[in-house]
Amino acid sequence: MMGVPTFYTRLLSDERLSSELVAHMRLFISGSAPMLADTHQAFQQCTGHEILERYGMTETLMIASNPYVGARQAGWVGASLPGITVRITDQDTGATLPPGSIGMIEVKGPNVFQGYWQMPEKTRSEFRDDGFFLTGDLGQMDSKGNVQIVGRSKDLIITGGFNVYPKEVELLLDDDDAVMESAVIGVPHPDFGEGVVGLVVAAPGRTPDLAEIQESLASDLAKFKQPKELLIVESLPRNSMGKVQKNVLRHMFKGHFQE
Repeated sequence: MMGVPTFYTRLLSDERLSSELVAHMRLFISGSAPMLADTHQAFQQCTGHEILERYGMTETLMIASNPYVGARQAGWVGASLPGITVRITDQDTGATLPPGSIGMIEVKGPNVFQGYWQMPEKTRSEFRDDGFFLTGDLGQMDSKGNVQIVGRSKDLIITGGFNVYPKEVELLLDDDDAVMESAVIGVPHPDFGEGVVGLVVAAPGRTPDLAEIQESLASDLAKFKQPKELLIVESLPRNSMGKVQKNVLRHMFKGHFQE
C-alpha cells in the first residue's frame, strides 16, 4: 500500500486496525509529505509493520528511500538512490552545507527532468549552473547520507529577522494528547514582518488547553519560535495528495494581526 501520512494517522484512529487485520500485507509505503516519527512508531506497535518512507517529486521521480531490507529510520526518507546525488545548500549563496545543517535540498541525476514545457525562464531559475535541480524542499542530511525533510522553502517563516521552520513547532504541538494534527504558518505582522500562528485540530473527544500548550512550548522553544497565537480549527485544508495547503491557510489568516 502506498499512501500519504494522513492515511496512516486515520488508520491509527480506527480501533479495528490490528496486526491480524493486516497480516496479508507485505509492505506499507509513505511519501508526498513528511511523516511524524510518532506515527511511524505507533503504526509499527499496532500492526508489526515498519512503514517504508521515501522521497520523490513530479520533476525528479524517485530521489531517496529507506531500505526495503534493513533498518528504517523513522522521520527520515533515507539515502539517495543509485546514480542520484543529493546535497544540502545555503539558500542564499548556494554553498554546500555540512551534515546536520538545514538548507535547500538539491538533486542531480538521470531521474531529473530536462525542464518545464515552454517555460525557459522558470527552468533556468530552478537549476544551478552545474545541473543540480532546486527541489524547493528544506532538509538536512546526516553523516551517512540519510535525508530528513523539514518543510517547503516557501513555508519558512521569517519573524523579526529570525528563521522559524514550521515542522519544529508542529512536532511539539502534535505531542499534546488533545491535538490530532497541527499546522504552523507565518502571517503578516506589523512589528515582526511575519507572526508565527499555530493552528491545531482537536483529537476526537478532546479540547486542547491552548494556555497549557503555550506554556509547554515556552520551555522547549526560543521566544521567536513560539506562536504569537494558537487557534483551534475544525480541519486543515488538503490537496488531492493529502498535503496540507498552507498557502490556503496563509490566505485565510493573512489579516489576523491587523484586525
